[in-house]
Amino acid sequence: MSWMTRSLKSRALSGGVMASQLHSWEMPIETGEIPADGSVFDAIVVGGGPGGSSAAGYLAKGGKRVLLIEKGIWPRDKVCGDAVGGKSLSHVKNLGVKAKLEESPHFRVTGIKFSSPKGHTVRVALPEEDVERMEAGYSLPRIQFDHLLFDECQKMVRESGGYIIQDGDVKSVIFDDGNGGEDPGKGSGDMRHAAGIVVKIGGRNGKEMTFSSREIIGAGGYRCPVAKALVEESYEENMIDRSHYCGGYREYWKNVKGCTENVGDIEIHFVDSVVPGYFWLFPVSEGVVNVGIGMVMSLMDKQKKKLKAMQKDVIANHPLFKERFSDAEMLPGSAKGWQLPFGSPRKKTKLQPRRNTMNGIRLVGDAASLVDPFSGEGVGNALVSGEIAARHIIEKLPHQQYQDELWNALGPELKNSFNMQKLSRRKWLLNWFVGKASKKPALQEMMTEMIASKEAQENLHSPWFMFKTLMF
Repeated sequence: MSWMTRSLKSRALSGGVMASQLHSWEMPIETGEIPADGSVFDAIVVGGGPGGSSAAGYLAKGGKRVLLIEKGIWPRDKVCGDAVGGKSLSHVKNLGVKAKLEESPHFRVTGIKFSSPKGHTVRVALPEEDVERMEAGYSLPRIQFDHLLFDECQKMVRESGGYIIQDGDVKSVIFDDGNGGEDPGKGSGDMRHAAGIVVKIGGRNGKEMTFSSREIIGAGGYRCPVAKALVEESYEENMIDRSHYCGGYREYWKNVKGCTENVGDIEIHFVDSVVPGYFWLFPVSEGVVNVGIGMVMSLMDKQKKKLKAMQKDVIANHPLFKERFSDAEMLPGSAKGWQLPFGSPRKKTKLQPRRNTMNGIRLVGDAASLVDPFSGEGVGNALVSGEIAARHIIEKLPHQQYQDELWNALGPELKNSFNMQKLSRRKWLLNWFVGKASKKPALQEMMTEMIASKEAQENLHSPWFMFKTLMF
């Protein structure tokens, strides 16, 4: 249970808050009756985060009868950096959420501030035209964003004849041979076809029910049961590679100096004691800041301190932050750790970033390992993958095409981001680059363009281009 959810429940129990005083995203979501045991659907979506909600919403818009299953009960929290970037906004708009998001409290992002281990700082402005059109990006708690998105998409699902299940724990995926015959068994890969799911509803003592569909979307995060059934069980491949997973730790703070407005910059700091990871400050609205630290797990294994201890040390002792946090307070219960499955390309495999599809199954979002390896942002890629997966089901395309289109759409950006991540592990390079950028407006402009342009991103990995830019 999240700090916010606990706080809400305690306030309500004490009689201090009436339902009418709560924000909409702090309220339960009414999703109607659950379907009858044995019901058949055009598609089943497991997971109600951005990837799953968007997939279900797009499927419903395409006239499909959908079952959307969420393991939690709304309102529920999701730990992340809380940024919603530019690529997310077209989907947020298409799914009818953008206006509601803008009406709710949020932080409007206009730039990104970086610092190097030596303390050099540079601000990278987001593209001015995007800022003016309010298309640059937002930062807001995921408990809020996910609630708005899920609520809108579940309405579309129900209006299209589908059902929603909350507190639904998917225990297994049902397989057959593709023709209604027996399951060929574990490790049989292409010989298997998804046919449905078994889900326990109502917690530990709940009831198990079975639902059927020839199309299942796995959107249940980095531990998604559908992903496990596909990757580990059906193909006996490794799903979790610590060289491509990030450990993250987050706290919410109030009254951090320089983070009290509702518009401005998010901050990414390459602190000496944290590199090869990074420390961030992402304001989310109303004076609250998401403060966190992230590091690739294989590198984290080599550190003497845990992420929580690293963050405590940075806040208490680092010259850039000690004064900024002098009057700040951490919101009780907001500390939480989690894992981020990066979309960085794996070696010795044709399917990138890893296997994400089989007969009757497509994975989206964190379940598909699509988090940006440099920024840690995952919402945008979750929404993109949700739309692609839904469209492929609607158009009845072969499942192999999903893997190809997904990597063609996201691969170039993920490759570039992975290269940037590797560069950011080198303190001397960070010091040199940020130091140069802080003094060169032309380099700052180039970095701004890189945020919006894949072609410009590729220049970062051109030695000649970088030589000219940095030296002249």
